[in-house]
Amino acid sequence: MSWVETLRTAAFAVLAHRLRSLLTLLGIVIGISSVVLTVGFGLGAQDKVRSQIDSLGSNLLIVSPGSSTGSGGVRGGFGSSTTLTLADAEALADADVAPDIAAVAPATSTSTSLTNGTTNWTSKVVGTTVSWQDVRARKLSSGRFFTQDEIDRAADVAVLGPDTVDELFNGRDPVGETVTVNGTALTVIGVLDVSGASSDDANEDDLAVVPITTAQRLSGATSTAVASIYVEARSAETLSAAYQEVNAALLTAHDVSASEADFSIATQDALLDTANSTNRTMTILLAGVAAISLLVGGIGVMNIMLVSVTERVREIGLRKALGATPSAIRRQFLIEASLLGITGGVIGSAVGVVGALVLPSMIDQPVSISAVAIVAALAVALGLGVGFGVYPADRAARLTPIDALRSE
Repeated sequence: MSWVETLRTAAFAVLAHRLRSLLTLLGIVIGISSVVLTVGFGLGAQDKVRSQIDSLGSNLLIVSPGSSTGSGGVRGGFGSSTTLTLADAEALADADVAPDIAAVAPATSTSTSLTNGTTNWTSKVVGTTVSWQDVRARKLSSGRFFTQDEIDRAADVAVLGPDTVDELFNGRDPVGETVTVNGTALTVIGVLDVSGASSDDANEDDLAVVPITTAQRLSGATSTAVASIYVEARSAETLSAAYQEVNAALLTAHDVSASEADFSIATQDALLDTANSTNRTMTILLAGVAAISLLVGGIGVMNIMLVSVTERVREIGLRKALGATPSAIRRQFLIEASLLGITGGVIGSAVGVVGALVLPSMIDQPVSISAVAIVAALAVALGLGVGFGVYPADRAARLTPIDALRSE
């Protein structure tokens, strides 16, 4: 029997029991669609994290102060100390000290209440310099950013994030209006464009950016300590060199050794790896669940093929009596099992793709369609059909013609 005839016979056998075949396919369809969606969720989450981290700024280094130790010997976490100052930022901005650094933006940050008329909203007030907008790669949807002259004068001006505008001004353009912070009226001169970046404790679209001198006056601070220093490397290729220059310059300025460093430097890659580690763990967990579904589907294929062999014993005996070889019988049942597997794979992949297109609008979570995952899923489905069809096919091939023909 030719391959074409074998394929036609196998297809007829599968279609002869449509309901049974459909129920057998269900396990494979669920498993394959789960695999496609699991990979899609993982890739979508990684793309979302990368997009959010990229929105923090390009080629970015974030320098944070070290930990503090209280009078009782209680140690605070990283960032609780006041070891970074405006002088450190000025040193890093010196091209002779750090030639691979393009711009530096020191920043202070505090959470406080902002008021507009009878409306109030607690937001993050960031005090920084003119370089902040470029270093953080933030664009304006309206108005302008503050100038160096306004920093020198500690001018009462502010640039608001889009979420802050929604809360205080009900979405209308606030440029030219005022917000009150700690009893001081600040004129809104600009509104930041949406960045979409956020973390567990900060929303980068809910903030008010003011000149660093104004922030110091509002908080009553007398020191020049800053909460962080944002450093932009000249290019992605010089990011590593910029990291080394920042590290060396601060160690020298603080007169400490590397083991005693009172600051930490985070890169975008480090942030990305940390954020993606959780996503990878969840993807592996979900993939394990999908693999169990595929295993159940494979067992279903083996079960239905064993039933098929039992039902068609006389047919097998007759074909052998007419000259069919064991390999021909084995091939026929393997092709039937393969058809079940690949059909389940195609349907499951289609369900996964449809889910990837529909789910993002329902759960606000991106789902990426991976061609590699779809091809791999189809290969797995075919492998399941062949793998779990081997035993039933071998059992059919080993039947002797006389025993098969005598069976009822």
